[in-house]
Amino acid sequence: MNYLVATTKSWNIEAFSTFTPDFPGTWHLISTPEQLTPALLDELKPAYIFFPHWSWKVPEHITAHYPCVCFHMTDLPYGRGGSPLQNLISQGFTQTQLTALQMNAELDSGPIYAKYPLELFGTAQQIFERAAHLIYHLIQRIITENLHPSPQLGQPVFFQRRSPQQSKLPQELSPEELYDFIRMLDADTYPHAYLEYGNWRLEFTGAETVSKGEIVAKVRFTVVKGASS
Repeated sequence: MNYLVATTKSWNIEAFSTFTPDFPGTWHLISTPEQLTPALLDELKPAYIFFPHWSWKVPEHITAHYPCVCFHMTDLPYGRGGSPLQNLISQGFTQTQLTALQMNAELDSGPIYAKYPLELFGTAQQIFERAAHLIYHLIQRIITENLHPSPQLGQPVFFQRRSPQQSKLPQELSPEELYDFIRMLDADTYPHAYLEYGNWRLEFTGAETVSKGEIVAKVRFTVVKGASS
């Protein structure tokens, strides 16, 4: 039996290599939307298609013909929409639920297979890496226990996807808010927290609280695009 995983993030690709050799069936990986073609699906006829951290809308002709499963970092139906990790941390959450759900035409509204608790400490990179391991535990349960998804219950609450411009450090943050703001954007391929000073852009990562009211972080200086040198 064939299974297909579609993901672009390095931590999910690494987890694929770690976990799937011990799973039943034959596993295939794609890492770009261009690879998700009707020809490939006709060839593989996958029993499931799993989408860890996938940023593109999957066409209805695929979700209607194959069991497509995605993973959302909120306790659905709370937190439907984009940038769930950043929205949760900015609202003061310290833990959440990682939800495996069936994909349908409406974003994050499909029936739910299972949820696992997920702690929100550390950098975004560290949280995503922990979530990747949990995702493959959820995948294993879905295929070995033949889980059937159940409709979402409760009133949906929606999140807005953050723009790169929202990574600019706001003024008047408390020490705790400043630490959280830097760490929630501290992951590969994400727009890091930044400030602009003249023709320089300062990006912050690796934040640590060293004492009350004192935070240290790494800073990277780059010339603002279009600025004269």
